[in-house]
Amino acid sequence: MRRLFPLAGPVPEQPAAREPSAGAAPGPTASVRPAGPVTAPEAADASAADRQWSLTEIADGYAYPPLEQGQFWLRGNMVASLDGAAHHDGRSQPLSCAADMRIFGVLRALADVVVVGAQTVRQEGYGGARPREAFAQRRAAAGQAPAAAIAVVTSGLDLDFDSPLFTSPAAPTLLVTGAGAPPHRLAAARGAGAEVVLAGEGAAVEVDRVPALLAARGLRRQLTEGGPALLGQFAAADVLDELCLTVAPRLVAGGAPRIAHGPDLALPSDFVLDSLLEEAGFLFTRYRRVRQSP
Repeated sequence: MRRLFPLAGPVPEQPAAREPSAGAAPGPTASVRPAGPVTAPEAADASAADRQWSLTEIADGYAYPPLEQGQFWLRGNMVASLDGAAHHDGRSQPLSCAADMRIFGVLRALADVVVVGAQTVRQEGYGGARPREAFAQRRAAAGQAPAAAIAVVTSGLDLDFDSPLFTSPAAPTLLVTGAGAPPHRLAAARGAGAEVVLAGEGAAVEVDRVPALLAARGLRRQLTEGGPALLGQFAAADVLDELCLTVAPRLVAGGAPRIAHGPDLALPSDFVLDSLLEEAGFLFTRYRRVRQSP
């Protein structure tokens, strides 16, 4: 793995995280930052060399911004093919690689909670996140639980409560749903040990409320793994602070959705590139949402 951007100098300054009471707080306006030719001798540093990064190096490169009391940060992590598909044959794994899975694991190890849609849970066969010895000290120092909680966003609660996600999680699984969800499914969820979080008065989940509700439970470093429908809802609600996107050097064609699927946004959301890594033709991008100052 090698770093393509930034090649030298300090990591770009992290913006202030958002506060639940203030919605999406403004951040700095983006500025043009030339990366320069990747072979420029004056830009080369140790991170530009093609080598396997340690888990600590990856974790440092993807660290969350400092969070004050009441602030939170929602990061997305997705993979896409060269032609923009978010999955192949219904699953993202065919687009992944070993380096992508290393980053995937590190992002989970940095998060307080992994937020995912019910359809993705069913398609990908989700289980709970597991504690990792390599990150135990780091998480303890940050005041985090041994492993991230899993929060499933679901309106119908159509989930298998006998699956490992509910029978053997490292932390109780959260189900984010509306108050109008089917009562018998709510009872079954609670009977399976899930913690139910109500985000909306009707049957539908009010996705714009999800980050603040999770933050109120102390889950402020948030990671969403989609799928495309949920990421599209987060984008439409303008609550996504960061996107980590792996671009796989593969074509799949077909009718797979893009990483964010749903109605058009009124205006495109602007992001700025924070870092770009490469391994075996896979590009690992990290983009931060640009929020205009008032």
